[in-house]
Amino acid sequence: MKKAILIIVLLILAVAGFFGLKFYSKYYGSNVSKEGYVLIPHGANFNQVLDSIRPYVDNKESFFDVAKDKNMDEYFKPGRYHFAKGANNTSLVNMIKAGNQTENSFRIGDFGDIYQMVGKVSKKTELDSLKFVNDLDKIASEKGYKNAEDLKKYFFIDTYNFFWTVTPKEFFKKFEDQYNEFWTSERKAKEQQSGLTRDQIYALASIVYKESGGKPDEMKTIAGLYLNRYKKGMKLQSDPTVIYAINKQTNFKESIKRVFYKHLSTPSPYNTYANAGIPPGPICVVDKNSVDAVLSPEKHDYIFMCADPERFGFHKFTASAEQHVINAKAYQDWLNSKNIK
Repeated sequence: MKKAILIIVLLILAVAGFFGLKFYSKYYGSNVSKEGYVLIPHGANFNQVLDSIRPYVDNKESFFDVAKDKNMDEYFKPGRYHFAKGANNTSLVNMIKAGNQTENSFRIGDFGDIYQMVGKVSKKTELDSLKFVNDLDKIASEKGYKNAEDLKKYFFIDTYNFFWTVTPKEFFKKFEDQYNEFWTSERKAKEQQSGLTRDQIYALASIVYKESGGKPDEMKTIAGLYLNRYKKGMKLQSDPTVIYAINKQTNFKESIKRVFYKHLSTPSPYNTYANAGIPPGPICVVDKNSVDAVLSPEKHDYIFMCADPERFGFHKFTASAEQHVINAKAYQDWLNSKNIK
């Protein structure tokens, strides 16, 4: 009798263990062997979600069962979700239902215009570039600007994190907050002392950024030089403004490595060889260092600068026209020796 009872108990335990192991395996056992990201757009239905998930899960039926059991077929949030190796069905379903998506990393570089920037950035968002631009145009209009290009000053060069589902409004809000934080009372005081408008400050900062190649070493020196020219009533004569003028005409499809005399007459309000004064706006997205350089320029008497062929990325500065001719010839000779056209 005891032996029969023992056998029955063991059978019950075996059956319980079998189903318990099956339950554990379905809900908490590893079901991801291929790591990756699953994109769930707004408006997707449950079947579309399953289609996106199928390449990453080993046992599709078990994931479907857990998802149905936890009502994911009725409720889930759009987003970009990281499927890590070894993840189980329960953690995956909970992640998607809670909307715990993984952010994307965006590098905002020295884009020539906002539309060029959006073309790159939108590739990492749910929206296409046209929708993104149209919404930024609306934001610009609400602020009294002509279009999204007038928002360029709100952006700074850096790396940022955003969700794949970010809206243009959320995207811009991050930069607007950063812009407002940047303009402290100390910087506003320097702005007043400079005698420049904020648009002029950003326009000069963009020239400083391009001329310096983004390196902070010479930014304050370059800022002082262009301010010297401006105060003397000289044309700024900055090559990057000519390149920008040409790029704008070709939608940034033409690569200009060297500015020739024929380029200097390019018709554009941004061309500082053809026009006196500061351009109407920045020729690129800038970084914070270049703006600070314009607000706190180096004091000197330089009005000429030329790339230094002996120190790549740096310049020779002088207040002498005669010395500048010598410096310029040395640089032109170097360009010719390298067959740079």
